Amino acid sequence: MLAAWYEKQGPAHEVLTVGEMPEPQPLAGEVRIRLAASGINAGDVKKRQDAYGYGMPYPRIIPHSDGAGSVDAVGAGVSSQWVGRRVWCYAAQTYRPFGTAAEYTVVPLERVALLPDGVAFEQGACLGIPGITAHRAVHVAGPVQGSTILVQGGAGAVGACAVQLAQRAGARVIATCRSDDDRAIALRAGADVALLTGEGLAARIRELAPDGVQHIVEVALGANIETDVTVLAQGGSIATYASDVFQPEIPYWPLVFSNARLFFIGSDDVPPTAKKEAALAVNEALAAGWPGLDIAATFPLEAIAQAHEYVEHPTQPGRVIVTI
Repeated sequence: MLAAWYEKQGPAHEVLTVGEMPEPQPLAGEVRIRLAASGINAGDVKKRQDAYGYGMPYPRIIPHSDGAGSVDAVGAGVSSQWVGRRVWCYAAQTYRPFGTAAEYTVVPLERVALLPDGVAFEQGACLGIPGITAHRAVHVAGPVQGSTILVQGGAGAVGACAVQLAQRAGARVIATCRSDDDRAIALRAGADVALLTGEGLAARIRELAPDGVQHIVEVALGANIETDVTVLAQGGSIATYASDVFQPEIPYWPLVFSNARLFFIGSDDVPPTAKKEAALAVNEALAAGWPGLDIAATFPLEAIAQAHEYVEHPTQPGRVIVTI
């Protein structure tokens, strides 16, 4: 099969190789997917760069955890009825060496979701990590129906998913964005209000939620924690899945006096039941008419290095997809 891989970490054009590898065979409890599209997440790029400092966990890595295609083979214990079904998958490269940047991938059945009718494979490849992260970030502190949620960075992949999933769960959603274009994305995702960041943001949020917001989905903890503390309701919660700095400073006493709860979300280790709930919620949103995430650019597998470089230096917002 045609596949892309790296055997050392570094710049995309130096370490990513495209070539032939043996087709993988599904083991018990697994399915094999003939991939049509592979989604690139920021974490895929950071792993290739060794930004987390974990090194190479395997001698050879086929990158990317998210993808979409059709099941073409199943392992022992999996019904043959899965063969031919259109699916999207997640966590293909979570604690495993070979992800979705290839013609075929094998994954445990529990990491596979049916792709709703009418949804393109390219969109299916967008859903895994953003959808799971967003769903967990929205729901980790408890039910959100009737509450006001602030989504910081409501136009990003996780942010837009969080806006949509929170809205569908019955929350009032305030999103923050950096530009008018981003604001349009957040509103299209279902935000009740989308505010531009900048001077007076906390005051503008407080005008909309005088008693504070009950829960915050946070994309840049270091940059936004002061605003978060200012607008958080007593007993409220913050779920953060990223930070702009490696070691953000935390205003300890204001958080204590707010009786705040702070959750950290890493999609790889979200509990399996929560991942299944996230996949179901994402599919329900798509089936109900949510168009999904914007796609900024697509690249053929042979141009995977350029695709990674685009993620590092984007020229417009949206997901980056490798087609196979």
